[in-house]
Amino acid sequence: MTTAEYLNTPETVLPCELAYGVLRVADAPSIPHQRMVGELFLALTAFVRQRRLGEVLLAPTDVVLDVDRALVVQPDLVFVSSERSHIAADRVYGAPDLAIEILSPHARVGRVDEQVGWFAQYGVRECWLVDLAPLQIAVLGLSEQHGVSHRTLHRFGEPLASGVLPGFVSPVLYG
Repeated sequence: MTTAEYLNTPETVLPCELAYGVLRVADAPSIPHQRMVGELFLALTAFVRQRRLGEVLLAPTDVVLDVDRALVVQPDLVFVSSERSHIAADRVYGAPDLAIEILSPHARVGRVDEQVGWFAQYGVRECWLVDLAPLQIAVLGLSEQHGVSHRTLHRFGEPLASGVLPGFVSPVLYG
């Protein structure tokens, strides 16, 4: 499938991606997964709006990383800075500044390492991997040359060592 064909498919709320021309569709995420997406979206949106840093978008939002190679992903949350707002039109065309994935016991669409690799290759500056079991966030600094350049782990309620959103404190959940 080409990117143009993918972008012309009917809208759906099911998670999907186009991985080098192969359409992948999954079942809806679990309720704990969606609770986490909602909590992080609310906290991030308040933080970003107060500081006028840009925009936070939640899935399903198509992120077109490579039109020619037919690579379109749907991270759980993305942040696009004000300076790069031109990439967020009807979809995100290019690498967002930050991609956030909520880890599920059984991956719904693709593999996390595969997606992190794409994020690094196409210029996403940072990726957060949120693990529901120990309630922690791994902040991955990304670079095209080195892939994951650094990784730090944080518990919920702690400030994150984020190069993209410095000073953000994740919400305290389930407590």
